[in-house]
Amino acid sequence: MSKFKNMYKDFFGLNEQNDSKMPTPKDIEAIKATTDAVKELGDAMKDAGLTEEELDEAQLINNMTDYRGGVQYMLYDPAMADNVASEIRNFATKKKIYVIDYKQSKDGRFGYFHFRIGDDPAKESQQIQGYISSKPEIKHFRFKILEDKSRKKRINKNQ
Repeated sequence: MSKFKNMYKDFFGLNEQNDSKMPTPKDIEAIKATTDAVKELGDAMKDAGLTEEELDEAQLINNMTDYRGGVQYMLYDPAMADNVASEIRNFATKKKIYVIDYKQSKDGRFGYFHFRIGDDPAKESQQIQGYISSKPEIKHFRFKILEDKSRKKRINKNQ
């Protein structure tokens, strides 16, 4: 049996597991180094004036059934409004989701995209929700269609 076991070890590079459950000194040092690095990162965040709440990603509170083509979002930093809008537009174009309308508030803190709903709205909403929630610049977002004021006037006028 030993002959076959040795052949197997040579061919596949098998190493037998060590049964000791105690960590080695190298493992202990690696754990201490990792702990120290996490503490340093926390200290750097405090020095920069950031809290954990400010670093949270956008929450996934939107339901796929809420998606009707409109997405509103709020940014942490209004100076990033144009960059974020162009990144979302590029992502949508890459995924063949067509942008119908884009609006931005005067200060740049809020943005709105209206997408054309395609053959599979559930897939589109998942893609959009996944991408927007992964953007660290976006504080929150929701699926909502903005009503057009001129359309409302026309509807009320006809009734």
